[in-house]
Amino acid sequence: MNLGKILDNVDILDIYGDIDIDIKSVEFDSRKVKNDGLFICVNGANVNGHMFINKAIDNGAKAFLISEDVHMVEGYTFIKVKDIKKSMAKIASNFYNNPSENLDIIGVTGTNGKTSITTFLSQILNIDHKCGVIGTIKIYDGIYEIPSQNTTPESLDLQKSLYNMSKNKCEYCSMEVSSHSLALNRIDGVDIKIGIFTNLTEDHLDFHKNLDEYRNVKEQLFYKTSKANIINIDDESGRIILNHIKDLNTPYYTYGIERDADFMAKNIEMDSNGIYYTLVTPTYEAKIRVPVPGKFTVYNTLSVIGACYVLNIPIETIKKGLENSEGIEGRFELVKNDKEYNIIVDYAHTPDALKNILSAVKEFSKGKIITVFGCGGDRDKQKRPIMGKIVQENSDVAIITSDNPRTENPKEIINDILHGINNKINNYIVIEDRKKAIEKAINIAKKNDIVLIAGKGHETYQIIGKVKYDFDDREIAKKFIDTININN
Repeated sequence: MNLGKILDNVDILDIYGDIDIDIKSVEFDSRKVKNDGLFICVNGANVNGHMFINKAIDNGAKAFLISEDVHMVEGYTFIKVKDIKKSMAKIASNFYNNPSENLDIIGVTGTNGKTSITTFLSQILNIDHKCGVIGTIKIYDGIYEIPSQNTTPESLDLQKSLYNMSKNKCEYCSMEVSSHSLALNRIDGVDIKIGIFTNLTEDHLDFHKNLDEYRNVKEQLFYKTSKANIINIDDESGRIILNHIKDLNTPYYTYGIERDADFMAKNIEMDSNGIYYTLVTPTYEAKIRVPVPGKFTVYNTLSVIGACYVLNIPIETIKKGLENSEGIEGRFELVKNDKEYNIIVDYAHTPDALKNILSAVKEFSKGKIITVFGCGGDRDKQKRPIMGKIVQENSDVAIITSDNPRTENPKEIINDILHGINNKINNYIVIEDRKKAIEKAINIAKKNDIVLIAGKGHETYQIIGKVKYDFDDREIAKKFIDTININN
């Protein structure tokens, strides 16, 4: 593609060299640059792309997008911009011919529930159509699935995925939209039809200054939509956002349980096999069953039904998709075994998510609740004592362990958690080694007890320092159960 066309509507400060040249690829990683490529020099949190211009030249780059002063190399093109991330998003959209215009994209934001909602949506929409997925667990482009690196990819990777979806005849895309992606302009240039807001609780305050800033960033999504915004009106932040956006040209719908809303659940019943409720919409009522326990599933499915309603998906299709759902990987996932151990693995890694999952477990527990949990390193420290308090108050036994410590000392993370623990109540254990903590929980579990392993869910690794080690809570639990002699 002609470089001039790629730079269409990009706010350019200066140009050195010729832009009437053919560009065959665009990359922000110098290692991936190919012949006749455009290399975008991103100054990120850990690496400054401007330091790798010579490496990109060696790999075949002929043009460079920069935001800093660099040595201009004769025979190459340098385009200087003020905001590299905003410019990259526009360039990505241009290079891939604005693929989002060919899709009905449903963007989901909020602290908890994004993965569940995008998964439920794809399960329904794929019954009669083709729906891609972009989220925490995977990217599905209509043919291939690849593991995700970020909840919402960088703009170049995002546009490439949307291009593949369009090429693979997808009509829809259900996409998780993280606060980081909004703050860092990753979804600029993406045509989003429907926006969904789930909830807002304390998280990512290592990145955002406070909860107000966190909410304001989330709110940006709802100024980018064209078909509808769907807001959880039971959530305080949802009500604040709704008040800000209600006068936009984009229509809005609300969902909830406790307050009057456009989409409501009444006569709610739940057990270990799932949830049941009467759905009330603006035009009809229906009986809903979903084989995923928990009050949070009610909220998640109401938002999904709201989006499907806007997209004119028949209620029969919606019910079929929800009733046949196989659940969501790493979300309230049962560890199958033949020794009758009740083991649940869940991604809950925020105070609200932990409280919700423990409340759901309490609904059907017939024995003790034994919870294994920790907190991630290099992340929001304020939530650690809060999570400790929640787990202690809602579990019969709390086993505090390591999560992904990253570059922090695991002992210091655990000490932060212990600030929320009442040491006068003897219902907690500290076992730093996560594998040993899981084994201890299973060892002390009796018939009818439930072991909840929280925090990592679908993850198949543990990050210690800057190294990823193979570690899957589900596999660790299953392998240990297999070693147990049930007659002991």
